[in-house]
Amino acid sequence: MASEPVNVNEFQELARRALPKMYYDFFAAGAEDQHTLRENVEAFSRITFQPRILVDVSKIDMSTTILGYKISSPIMIAPTGLQKLAHPEGEIATARAAAACNTIMVVSFIATCTVEEVASSCDAVRFLQLYVFKRRDISVQVVQKAERYGFKAIVLTVDTPRFGRREIDIKNKMVSPKWKNFEGLLSTEISNDKGSNLEALVSEIFDPSLSWKDIEWLKSITKLPILLKGVLTCEDAIKAMEVGVSGIIVSNHGARQFDYVPATISALEEVVQAVGGRVPVLLDGGVRRGTDVFKALALGAQAVLVGRPVVYGLAAMGEQGVRRVIEMLKDEFEITMALSGCPRVKDISRSHVRTERDRLQSML
Repeated sequence: MASEPVNVNEFQELARRALPKMYYDFFAAGAEDQHTLRENVEAFSRITFQPRILVDVSKIDMSTTILGYKISSPIMIAPTGLQKLAHPEGEIATARAAAACNTIMVVSFIATCTVEEVASSCDAVRFLQLYVFKRRDISVQVVQKAERYGFKAIVLTVDTPRFGRREIDIKNKMVSPKWKNFEGLLSTEISNDKGSNLEALVSEIFDPSLSWKDIEWLKSITKLPILLKGVLTCEDAIKAMEVGVSGIIVSNHGARQFDYVPATISALEEVVQAVGGRVPVLLDGGVRRGTDVFKALALGAQAVLVGRPVVYGLAAMGEQGVRRVIEMLKDEFEITMALSGCPRVKDISRSHVRTERDRLQSML
């Protein structure tokens, strides 16, 4: 690709060219047949717009507030692990880009930079994503360290009792670098001649017994608000409300865990209706355009999280690449708001979009 990228999708090819095949495949691939990986993106294309005309859109305000923190647009950075596989500066470059774009980064628990390094890299609002290990004391130490270093929320990933079957990683015999946050606490080196050493490592240290009762345990070790990442059904959204979480992220782990679960945009409205406005609902997965951001907000999300495109930008151009990815999405979102007749985020409503279900119901 000789020319400069003009949209977020074009960064993927730049990343493919920049990275060793094993590392590109690690970031790009999904579980098993990769049906949900494709569907996460394609489901957005089946939602159409119903714009309003003759609205004054001479000034567009994309800003919004998440858990009391104002950000420049409802576009956040999703937790993506092992970012030094994409670029030598890893999560530090992404954190600086997030700060420059005035948005929130969710830092992965299995980052290749430490909590301290990310915190000292720039002044910004950031959340910590959490996995719970069999050795709970290690999870406790990292959470409390994040709290000391100014992280503002904990994002508990709840869709990983076992590691999804990522067949491309198995074929590539994927080797994970060291997880920096656990040096001196836990060995993250493991040999596995039969396939992905990352899969073997997760099986060794992640806690498959994690259950609803453990939300109370997590609340007992931190004063930070807790969001659950990995909710796809109204039943689980209702349970999340019952245990008192501060937010929900509709996510299928970037289609890396359980193939043939719904695309996140397809599951969003069910969760939003179950929550009933009591806590913020965010969407993670499949966002590649500013139009996708608008569609998610119209269906009830307060913001979206972007994962793979950020890593592709990081791989292609470092910190500048991440900034360009976020700014491209913001520019497209601003145009979508204007063309839909929505000068402010709060003007975006369910009536601005039409889903497959809407079309089917209109035929009954």
